[in-house]
Amino acid sequence: MTRRRLRLSAVMAGLLVALAGCQSSSEPGVTSDTIVLGSVLALEGPAQGLGQGMRTGIRAATRGRSVQGRDVVVRFLDDSYAPAKAQESTNRLVNSDEGIFLMLGNVGTPTAVMTLPILAEHYIPAVGFFTGAGILRPGSGGPILNYRASYVEEVGAVVDEAIRRGFGPDEVCAYVQNDAYGMAGIVGMREAMLRHDASQNLIDLYNEILSRGGDEPVRNNIGPVGVYPRNTAEVREGYQSLKSWEQRTGTSCQVVVTVGAYENIAHFIRYARRHEAWVISAVSFTGAENFHDDLRRHGIDSGVLMTQVVPNLDSRLPIVEEARQALGSEFGYVSLEGYVVGRMVLRLLEDMDGDLTRENFMAHARQARFDLGGIEIDFTRDGNQASQLVNLNSLTRVGWAPTPDTFWDEHVVSR
Repeated sequence: MTRRRLRLSAVMAGLLVALAGCQSSSEPGVTSDTIVLGSVLALEGPAQGLGQGMRTGIRAATRGRSVQGRDVVVRFLDDSYAPAKAQESTNRLVNSDEGIFLMLGNVGTPTAVMTLPILAEHYIPAVGFFTGAGILRPGSGGPILNYRASYVEEVGAVVDEAIRRGFGPDEVCAYVQNDAYGMAGIVGMREAMLRHDASQNLIDLYNEILSRGGDEPVRNNIGPVGVYPRNTAEVREGYQSLKSWEQRTGTSCQVVVTVGAYENIAHFIRYARRHEAWVISAVSFTGAENFHDDLRRHGIDSGVLMTQVVPNLDSRLPIVEEARQALGSEFGYVSLEGYVVGRMVLRLLEDMDGDLTRENFMAHARQARFDLGGIEIDFTRDGNQASQLVNLNSLTRVGWAPTPDTFWDEHVVSR
């Protein structure tokens, strides 16, 4: 009788363990002892500095951390900033034996165009992607959480400042990548121009550029915009498009807002500097460290603006001090953003109530508001974007610094 009871107890214990294992792994990416996150980014190719920087920051933020008694594991796969490869790598993570609980820190807009539908189909949260494009903003569908401000906000900050300094809407031009990323910047240009009562003709030209569909459509020589093909160093046609605008209208592109990758934008600035004194700006995705290195190789150390969506590197905010210590020699704007994204995700996972499911995670995140070491994280505004921080920096001989009031007087050609 005793032996029978012992055998029955052993069987029941085995069933309970098996049942617990089934319950703990009911959500892909979650087991009894791990929670697996995924990240698909450019670890090779012309945008590898961005992907490697984000990976470095995320790794530093999540290394050795656990959530609800489970070790946090992040699986990184390369997409080389190529949409087709991004789709392939995403499918590999989603369909792997362990799966992923969420995707974080992916790099790029054209790649997101391919990966977001896959994630939405499986209800996998897309968190903290390194892009400010509209396809990740409210109303785009799918479980999406952004850390960063949008490209509309970044571009708008430059346009607002230029017009505040007395330049007309037709004197603020754009040079962008000829894809969804670049067009997100053009949306920002159009929205800023609408705020500043630009002529209907100018707005119509932006609308015409945005309406062009297909794979790398013709967008040069339409308005105050030049474009270049993704993953290339081709700048001449985009530059000539801006010169054509100047010749047709009799105006000058006093300020050129760029939305592209660091290698091409640095080459464009070098090319334009042969003949122009334009003030040229870049958005955060351009990649501050790689961008600065390329500009320095071209002998350029002034007259360039750059927006950032993280605090300045010399900030004494606790999150920046923490990242500086964790990242060491790899501390920079991109790795700092990766670190912030990683810490934000951990905080959301730590604070959520109930079972570790994607639905519970998203329900909690969309109502979350907290201080992350001096950075305000507030999803309560729209359930989608945590931060509205945009800093306007300028290039100096030693790197990027807050833009002084004297910048415009020193670098803008008198009219």
